[in-house]
Amino acid sequence: MKTQVAVIGAGPAGLLLAHLLRAEGVEVIVVERSSADHVLGRIRAGVLERTTTDLMDRLGLGARMHAEGLPHDGFHLADGERLIRIDIAKLTGQQVMVYGQTELTRDLMAAAPERGVEIIYEAADVALHDVEGDAPYVTFVQDGQERRIDARFIGGCDGFHGPSRRAIPETVARHFERVYPFGWLGILADVPPCNHELIYANHARGFALASMRSPTRSRYYVQVPLDERVEDWPDERLWDELAIRLGPEAAAHMVRGPAIEKSIAPLRSYVFEPMRHGSLLLAGDSAHIVPPTGAKGLNLAASDVAYLSDALIRFFMAGDGDGVAGYSDKALARVWKAERFSWQLTRLMHRFPENDAFDRRMQLADLDYIASSVAAQTTIAENYVGLPL
Repeated sequence: MKTQVAVIGAGPAGLLLAHLLRAEGVEVIVVERSSADHVLGRIRAGVLERTTTDLMDRLGLGARMHAEGLPHDGFHLADGERLIRIDIAKLTGQQVMVYGQTELTRDLMAAAPERGVEIIYEAADVALHDVEGDAPYVTFVQDGQERRIDARFIGGCDGFHGPSRRAIPETVARHFERVYPFGWLGILADVPPCNHELIYANHARGFALASMRSPTRSRYYVQVPLDERVEDWPDERLWDELAIRLGPEAAAHMVRGPAIEKSIAPLRSYVFEPMRHGSLLLAGDSAHIVPPTGAKGLNLAASDVAYLSDALIRFFMAGDGDGVAGYSDKALARVWKAERFSWQLTRLMHRFPENDAFDRRMQLADLDYIASSVAAQTTIAENYVGLPL
C-alpha cells in the first residue's frame, strides 16, 4: 500500500490527526495493533480543553459532545475542611468540557468510513523502517501475512509502549522522567456525582479526586502506595476513605454504589525529545506522559495534533516544509508548560513519603493563599483551561 501519511495508533491522537489530514485532502492510513473493541474499552479521563473541543468542531464531529458533554465553569481544590472554587469562566472567559475520552474516540471511529479515513485494526508486529529518509515504510502482520505501507511521513501516535518512539536511535534521544511513589486507586460507579464540578482534595491521609462521566456516572480516586492491591480495597472501604479525604461538604452529598470498574494507575512525568526524527513525527503519549492531576494528557495530545496536522497540510498543499522542520520545538514548548502545571498541582495536592510536618504546613499555606488570591487563582485557571496554541 502507498499513502502520504501512515499513522501508527488509533487512539484519540491518531484518529484526530487522520481526520484533520483527510479533511484537507491528504492521504492517510491508520494502523492499530488492537481491535476496535479493545480501543473503546480503555477507561480514560475526559476533561477537555477548548483546544480539543475546537478540533472536534472544526471537523464537524462535535454534535454529540455538545449534546451529552458537561460544560464546566470551574473546579474545586480542597484541604480536607473546605472547598476552594476556581472560577475558570470568570477568570479566563472559557470553559472545559467533561466528555469521556472513550466517547470522543467513538465519535472519531464512527465517522472514519464516510470521511475516507482507513483504519487497519489488529495489526501485529508493527515496525517502522527508514525513518531517517524521505521514503519511510511500515510493516505489520495481518491474518498471518506481512503487509507494507510506503509513506512520505509517519505519525507516531501509538502511546508510551508503542514502536514509534523506539524507532528513534538512542544516539539522538533524550529522556526526562519523574516517577511518583504512589498511584491512583479509581472507582467508576453508576451514582450521581457529589458535586457538579470536579474536586481535587489534599488531606493529611493523601489525595482524593471527585469526578464524573455524566450526571448519573461518577469517577473517584484516592492516592495509594504503589504496593497496594485492588483486592485490599472493597467498595465500602474505598467509599469510607473518599468521604474522609474529600471533606464534610462533599461527603454529605456522596451517593455510594457498587463499582463498575476499579483499578490502580501509577503516576509519572515523562518527556521524550526530539518529537521529530527524519520523516517520523511523534504525538501524544508516545512522546510524553503527565500525571492525571490537572487533566492534561488527552489535551496535550490534541495540541500536538493541531501543530502536526497544520505542518503536514502545509507540506503537501503548499510545498512548505518549515512547519515540519519546526514541529518538535513548537510542540515541546507547550509540552513542558503542561508538564510544569501537572507537576506543580501533583506536588501541591499529594502526600509524598518524604514529606514531614513542615511540608504539610507549606501545602496548607499554599492552599490558603490560593483561596484568598485572585492572581493565584487566575494562574491556575489559565493553565487548567489550556494555554493558547
